[in-house]
Amino acid sequence: MATDLALTADAVRLGRTAADRTDAIDQCGTLLVELGAVEPGYVTAMHEREASVPTFVGEGIAIPHGTDASRALVKETRLAFIQYPDGVDWGGPTVHVAIGIAASGDEHLSVLSSLASVLTDPDRAARLRAVTDPSDVLDLLSPEPRP
Repeated sequence: MATDLALTADAVRLGRTAADRTDAIDQCGTLLVELGAVEPGYVTAMHEREASVPTFVGEGIAIPHGTDASRALVKETRLAFIQYPDGVDWGGPTVHVAIGIAASGDEHLSVLSSLASVLTDPDRAARLRAVTDPSDVLDLLSPEPRP
Protein backbone atom coordinates (compact mmCIF):
# COMPACT_ATOMS: atom_id res chain seq x y z
CA MET A 1 0.00 0.00 0.00
CA ALA A 2 1.11 3.58 -0.58
CA THR A 3 1.11 4.24 3.14
CA ASP A 4 3.93 1.69 3.43
CA LEU A 5 6.00 4.29 1.60
CA ALA A 6 4.85 7.17 3.83
CA LEU A 7 3.38 9.06 0.89
CA THR A 8 0.08 10.90 1.10
CA ALA A 9 -1.79 13.06 -1.40
CA ASP A 10 -0.81 16.27 0.44
CA ALA A 11 2.84 15.48 -0.36
CA VAL A 12 2.32 15.26 -4.14
CA ARG A 13 3.07 18.20 -6.42
CA LEU A 14 2.44 17.81 -10.15
CA GLY A 15 3.32 19.95 -13.17
CA ARG A 16 6.10 21.91 -11.46
CA THR A 17 9.24 23.56 -12.81
CA ALA A 18 12.71 23.97 -11.34
CA ALA A 19 15.60 26.09 -12.56
CA ASP A 20 18.11 23.32 -11.84
CA ARG A 21 18.93 20.39 -9.56
CA THR A 22 19.61 22.71 -6.60
CA ASP A 23 16.17 24.32 -6.98
CA ALA A 24 14.49 20.90 -7.26
CA ILE A 25 16.22 19.64 -4.09
CA ASP A 26 15.19 22.86 -2.31
CA GLN A 27 11.59 22.23 -3.37
CA CYS A 28 11.67 18.64 -2.09
CA GLY A 29 13.24 19.67 1.20
CA THR A 30 10.90 22.61 1.70
CA LEU A 31 7.91 20.34 1.11
CA LEU A 32 9.23 17.87 3.72
CA VAL A 33 9.60 20.79 6.17
CA GLU A 34 6.06 22.00 5.39
CA LEU A 35 4.72 18.48 5.99
CA GLY A 36 6.33 18.50 9.43
CA ALA A 37 8.58 15.55 8.57
CA VAL A 38 11.94 17.28 9.10
CA GLU A 39 13.65 20.23 10.73
CA PRO A 40 14.72 22.99 8.27
CA GLY A 41 18.40 21.99 8.55
CA TYR A 42 17.57 18.75 6.73
CA VAL A 43 17.37 20.66 3.43
CA THR A 44 21.07 21.57 3.71
CA ALA A 45 21.86 17.92 4.42
CA MET A 46 20.00 16.94 1.24
CA HIS A 47 22.39 19.14 -0.75
CA GLU A 48 25.36 17.64 1.11
CA ARG A 49 24.19 14.13 0.19
CA GLU A 50 23.73 15.13 -3.44
CA ALA A 51 27.26 16.58 -3.56
CA SER A 52 28.77 13.32 -2.27
CA VAL A 53 26.45 10.73 -3.83
CA PRO A 54 24.13 11.82 -6.69
CA THR A 55 20.58 10.62 -6.12
CA PHE A 56 19.57 10.02 -9.76
CA VAL A 57 18.30 6.41 -9.92
CA GLY A 58 17.41 6.12 -13.61
CA GLU A 59 14.16 6.28 -15.59
CA GLY A 60 14.08 10.08 -15.13
CA ILE A 61 13.77 9.78 -11.35
CA ALA A 62 15.88 11.09 -8.46
CA ILE A 63 15.46 10.40 -4.75
CA PRO A 64 17.07 13.29 -2.85
CA HIS A 65 17.54 12.64 0.85
CA GLY A 66 19.75 13.75 3.70
CA THR A 67 23.06 12.46 5.02
CA ASP A 68 23.35 9.79 7.69
CA ALA A 69 24.18 12.50 10.23
CA SER A 70 20.99 14.41 9.37
CA ARG A 71 18.67 11.61 10.48
CA ALA A 72 18.48 13.35 13.87
CA LEU A 73 16.57 16.13 12.05
CA VAL A 74 13.84 13.73 10.89
CA LYS A 75 10.60 13.93 12.89
CA GLU A 76 8.71 11.26 10.93
CA THR A 77 9.24 9.07 7.90
CA ARG A 78 7.67 10.76 4.88
CA LEU A 79 8.06 11.10 1.14
CA ALA A 80 7.58 14.20 -0.99
CA PHE A 81 6.78 13.64 -4.67
CA ILE A 82 7.40 16.43 -7.18
CA GLN A 83 6.91 16.02 -10.91
CA TYR A 84 8.73 18.17 -13.47
CA PRO A 85 7.14 17.53 -16.91
CA ASP A 86 9.76 19.65 -18.73
CA GLY A 87 12.60 17.96 -16.87
CA VAL A 88 15.43 19.21 -14.68
CA ASP A 89 19.13 18.86 -15.53
CA TRP A 90 20.46 16.62 -12.77
CA GLY A 91 24.12 17.10 -13.55
CA GLY A 92 23.85 15.20 -16.81
CA PRO A 93 20.71 13.07 -16.73
CA THR A 94 17.29 14.69 -16.93
CA VAL A 95 14.92 14.19 -14.01
CA HIS A 96 11.14 14.37 -14.39
CA VAL A 97 10.27 13.10 -10.91
CA ALA A 98 12.04 13.89 -7.63
CA ILE A 99 10.99 11.93 -4.56
CA GLY A 100 12.32 13.54 -1.40
CA ILE A 101 12.89 11.07 1.41
CA ALA A 102 12.83 11.74 5.16
CA ALA A 103 13.60 8.66 7.24
CA SER A 104 15.40 8.09 10.50
CA GLY A 105 17.28 5.10 11.86
CA ASP A 106 17.13 2.04 9.68
CA GLU A 107 13.76 3.08 8.22
CA HIS A 108 15.55 4.67 5.26
CA LEU A 109 16.69 1.23 4.09
CA SER A 110 13.16 -0.16 3.91
CA VAL A 111 11.89 3.03 2.23
CA LEU A 112 14.70 2.91 -0.36
CA SER A 113 14.11 -0.80 -0.93
CA SER A 114 10.36 -0.30 -1.44
CA LEU A 115 10.94 2.61 -3.80
CA ALA A 116 13.60 0.75 -5.77
CA SER A 117 11.27 -2.17 -6.44
CA VAL A 118 8.66 0.22 -7.82
CA LEU A 119 10.95 2.59 -9.72
CA THR A 120 12.84 -0.13 -11.57
CA ASP A 121 9.65 -0.91 -13.49
CA PRO A 122 10.01 1.17 -16.69
CA ASP A 123 6.24 1.21 -17.27
CA ARG A 124 5.48 2.59 -13.82
CA ALA A 125 8.32 5.13 -14.12
CA ALA A 126 6.93 6.34 -17.47
CA ARG A 127 3.47 6.66 -15.97
CA LEU A 128 4.85 8.63 -13.00
CA ARG A 129 6.53 11.06 -15.38
CA ALA A 130 3.18 11.71 -17.13
CA VAL A 131 0.67 11.38 -14.27
CA THR A 132 -1.90 14.17 -13.81
CA ASP A 133 -3.75 13.07 -10.65
CA PRO A 134 -2.21 12.73 -7.17
CA SER A 135 -4.24 9.58 -6.45
CA ASP A 136 -2.59 7.95 -9.49
CA VAL A 137 0.81 8.71 -7.93
CA LEU A 138 -0.25 6.90 -4.75
CA ASP A 139 -1.43 3.92 -6.79
CA LEU A 140 1.72 3.79 -8.91
CA LEU A 141 4.03 3.95 -5.90
CA SER A 142 2.20 1.17 -4.12
CA PRO A 143 4.21 -2.07 -4.16
CA GLU A 144 1.19 -3.72 -5.82
CA PRO A 145 -0.61 -1.15 -7.97
CA ARG A 146 -4.35 -1.35 -8.26
CA PRO A 147 -5.72 -2.04 -11.75
